[in-house]
Amino acid sequence: MSDRDEAFQAYFAARSDAMRGTAYLLCGDWHRAEDLVQQTFTKIYLAWRRIQRHEVMDSYTRQTLIRTFLSERRRGWFRNESVGAPVTERAAPSVGLADDRLVLLEALAKVPPRQRAVLVLRYWEDQSVEQTAELLDCSAGNVKSQAARGLTTLRGLLEEEKVR
Repeated sequence: MSDRDEAFQAYFAARSDAMRGTAYLLCGDWHRAEDLVQQTFTKIYLAWRRIQRHEVMDSYTRQTLIRTFLSERRRGWFRNESVGAPVTERAAPSVGLADDRLVLLEALAKVPPRQRAVLVLRYWEDQSVEQTAELLDCSAGNVKSQAARGLTTLRGLLEEEKVR
């Protein structure tokens, strides 16, 4: 095994779980999250020789993950693949923190992809406005407006959930 492969393998072992968590927050499905992480790390591996500054790998990997997610959404892959029939029954009203988390994740999955990416980066990954703008290749103002719209959408979805 080459030094390149060993370095990549060590990075993958150290960071794949964290990236899988981020991917899950983006897509709301563990299987799709695993696919996103796999696609992301494949892209990272192919570029590994060209990457000069390995100290900024987390940022580069996160950016690749976000772009892979957004690109997948634009291509419509998620519309062509279906794991099973949609569940039509509603769960019992939530009563605890774990239930609240599930309700939040369910609502987050309904937020438009770009807004969801901003919410995940800003409030889950604790990235600054500038870091989020760099990761999404947009302006800081765009991040702020997407975050505001995303939070409004999320609040509306959570209010709907309370009414049910």
